[in-house]
Amino acid sequence: MAGTHRIWLVRHGETTWSRSGQHTGRTDIPLTADGERQGLALGRHLAGRRFALVLTSPLARARETCRLAGFADVAEIVEDLREWDYGIYEGRTTADVRAAQPGWSIWTTPVPEGETVEQVGDRARRVIERADAVPGDVALFAHAHVLRILGACWMGLPPIHGRNLTLGTASLSVLGYERETRVVQVWNQDWRLGLEAGG
Repeated sequence: MAGTHRIWLVRHGETTWSRSGQHTGRTDIPLTADGERQGLALGRHLAGRRFALVLTSPLARARETCRLAGFADVAEIVEDLREWDYGIYEGRTTADVRAAQPGWSIWTTPVPEGETVEQVGDRARRVIERADAVPGDVALFAHAHVLRILGACWMGLPPIHGRNLTLGTASLSVLGYERETRVVQVWNQDWRLGLEAGG
């Protein structure tokens, strides 16, 4: 029932590329040992919490985080939760790209052979529409950029405003309502420290 439930966003645990700052879109790389520990700790943190619906990206780092957290048996794989397709920028860091293209940003530059931010926004809105129709809390296990864009779309903002919402690995965020207004109740929570997670 719209207005009464919440959508929990769970970014996957650490990978070697998230640690190095490389753009990780469609490359299907595994969690690091630390990322696996983060997934298990997420499970302890979420133990006993019931979700009416659990959706996960098909990419291994999200699915494994979901499994380690204890929700694999009830999770549905959803293509729309895949990370942004970075095209020719896949695997590259911002610093690396800016050495050749000063001032470059994935948010404001065309992405040859990949997706536009608006295309990712279309996918995010489809996920929101489905999650918002469920009479109960929903959990989404996915990736930094697609979840940031989803957060912006939830608030009725253009997808590009996802650039204003950072997400650390294995962070938790909660979207909900204040009366009929969609709000961000929690963002980028580092549940391990009780503090906001870093970038």
